[in-house]
Amino acid sequence: MREREKGMGGRKQVQNSRLASSSPCAGCKLLRRRCAHDCIFAPYFPASEPLKFATVHKVFGASNVSKLLQDIPVQHRGDAVSSLVYEANARVRDPIYGCVGAISSLQHQVESLQAQLALAQAEMVNLRMRQTVYLAHQLGQESLQNNTYIGLGKGAAVSTDSSAMSSQKLVECDTNLKAMFNLDVVVDQTNLGSPMWSC
Repeated sequence: MREREKGMGGRKQVQNSRLASSSPCAGCKLLRRRCAHDCIFAPYFPASEPLKFATVHKVFGASNVSKLLQDIPVQHRGDAVSSLVYEANARVRDPIYGCVGAISSLQHQVESLQAQLALAQAEMVNLRMRQTVYLAHQLGQESLQNNTYIGLGKGAAVSTDSSAMSSQKLVECDTNLKAMFNLDVVVDQTNLGSPMWSC
């Protein structure tokens, strides 16, 4: 009994596979014709996707699609069908412009985003310049508050007398300037007309 049931189950599977293989593709089903084993629509328009072929047929026509696929090499037919389906769906949404309308809309979006990016970059440059000016102003204020003069050492009095300046030789910069610039700055006081700095 079990062997008979197994045999009957195997026959049912074969019959189901035959029915599945003989079922017409979406193109032949819509056109109400017998689907041949070498049907050009079968590999690309399965019976499970009837709307796919219906849209392509509505826009391009089944005969035009068949001729197009026959003129294209087999390895490129899948890509061609994908393009036809995309264009057909675009034509259904926008009968006048189709894909061109979608491309134009995307181009306008790209141009708008590029303009926004240029404005953001200009604003960044402006902010950086403001920050640089602010920092330079802060450094100038600190120098005035500390009463420092580049070329004078710690505890030295500010003087404009050239004889007093010429009497000094090599002195170090103020510790605040050292901390800021991390440089050992030395001034040669013997030639104040064109001061020479050595680090």
